[in-house]
Amino acid sequence: MKLLDNIGREFSGYNILESGKRLLDRKPLQCSLYVTDRCNLDCAYCTEYDNSRPHPSLDDLQKWIRKIRELGTMRIALVGGEPLVHPNIVELVRYCRELGFATSLTTNGFLLTRKLVAQLEDAGLQVMQISVDRMTPSPITKKSFKTILPKLDYFRHSKISLHITGVICADTLPESRAVLETGLSRGIPTEVRLVHADPLHRFRVDRGPREELERFIDSMIERKRHGEKIHTSEAILNYQRSLLRGEHVDWTCVAGYKLFFVSAQGKFWICSMVHTDKHIMDVTLDDLYANYRKKSCQEGCGVYCAVSASLLVGKPVQVLGKEIVARAKRIPSVFRRSLTSDADKATRSAITNPDGTHEVNGGTKSGPSADDGVTLRKNV
Repeated sequence: MKLLDNIGREFSGYNILESGKRLLDRKPLQCSLYVTDRCNLDCAYCTEYDNSRPHPSLDDLQKWIRKIRELGTMRIALVGGEPLVHPNIVELVRYCRELGFATSLTTNGFLLTRKLVAQLEDAGLQVMQISVDRMTPSPITKKSFKTILPKLDYFRHSKISLHITGVICADTLPESRAVLETGLSRGIPTEVRLVHADPLHRFRVDRGPREELERFIDSMIERKRHGEKIHTSEAILNYQRSLLRGEHVDWTCVAGYKLFFVSAQGKFWICSMVHTDKHIMDVTLDDLYANYRKKSCQEGCGVYCAVSASLLVGKPVQVLGKEIVARAKRIPSVFRRSLTSDADKATRSAITNPDGTHEVNGGTKSGPSADDGVTLRKNV
């Protein structure tokens, strides 16, 4: 049974039945709800926090969540800001699950504790994305893996599906390789995304040398094809490569229709970059469907969740097919892990180092670091 559960987890983040339903009707697949604008960090490239604003109340959030569900939305992603700074985050997760949502949460991970992870799991959280950009902090980003590494142990026996996401820019690129290797070496689905522009199509940070960025993305495509746990789809990796090359990609944006956002003030947003003054309580299914069109802002778009949903709706067989094949290639490693004796697992997962720290998931003390000169493949 445990083996079957582990195999099921390889496909749990890509619910085929759920996605299939939303390809056949006019209801939305996912909403990203900003439970707060506030954040405990202040990364220079980020456009999605404002510490001058108070948290929305629990009552307001629950009212908006009910409306989102009434629209037929299947998934809800709790985002921010930093959602863990909201004092009622556990209650919000539980409420979403009671209404039948598939539920995920995106966090920088700094506020995670063993107790909080257990509470979120008990509330029914299914997926957690931890955003980390470098192995060590910099003036551009504080989201370092060094801070998060000890917290990975909290998920060793958790039912929460964890994945790790970083961002590639000139500042993070030297350590992005180490971020990817560290996550993958622990068996955690990991990706590093190309940094996107702000709402005015300006980059807040230096994007980095195109050739090096392209080689990095190419390496992730190759590794995904070989069954490694690169979290994002090959469709998005190809899309990011086209962005770097300045190539036109033909797609129709479903943001505001199959996928939409709700701000921490209850406003309906087409996506994280395109805002409206319309309140979520006034939105109808016809309003959503009206957003199913090519948009003037979609050329060069870096809102990858919106692009991903759009590519899925536009080319479902191609996008889903490649993802299923890639995840199926992970199954042999699941079998290998299942054949490892419990005693051996315990030995590998609880090694005590001379300095008193513990190794995580049978990996090295802290995983690859930027100073280790980590390379992904010879073609990087």
